[in-house]
Amino acid sequence: MVLSLQGCMAVGKTSAARWLEAHDPTLQVSYEDNAAVLAEVRRRGLDKTRWPDYIEIQQLWLQNEVRRWQAVQGHPCTVMDFGAEEIEFYTLHYPRSIGRDWAVEEPLARELAAVRRCMPRRILFLDAPDEVLRRRKAGDASRDRGFFDHYLTALLPLKRAWFAAKDNVDFLDTASLTPDETGAAVLEWVVRQRRAQQLP
Repeated sequence: MVLSLQGCMAVGKTSAARWLEAHDPTLQVSYEDNAAVLAEVRRRGLDKTRWPDYIEIQQLWLQNEVRRWQAVQGHPCTVMDFGAEEIEFYTLHYPRSIGRDWAVEEPLARELAAVRRCMPRRILFLDAPDEVLRRRKAGDASRDRGFFDHYLTALLPLKRAWFAAKDNVDFLDTASLTPDETGAAVLEWVVRQRRAQQLP
């Protein structure tokens, strides 16, 4: 069974995933690994604000996510720090967030169909008010979040609406939770999902 943690940057997804690893060794945790795709985008000199380049870039991302999903299939329960649902959302909505009206479904039909077969059983959307996310981002110098402001103002409103409309998404408000409390709440959610599927 594949589960996924979702939400904005600085909401606590990666910290929660690390907490899961430390507190439940039976879980497989899969982190985003963007290095190869980013290196290939740089090697090709692609620019995501240009239509043909965006299609080429998203082909790379979608194919990468399918490989990532395939790599965890031998595990009874895997929690993804962003799963296939993230790249589907981003592929479809990023153009709108930069004021472009690009029809991406047709040129990416094959890749989108493949990634849609890799969707998690359930998604936990970690959320917090925008001001809390900004404060957390400002307090974490360990990560490069140059895309944060665009993500928060242009993509996150679309993302919240997109995931709220799905029937396999649960929400966790992390605004008043410490990292340990968030991790414990996420683990409790994972345990409920495993029980529902009768997994150990």
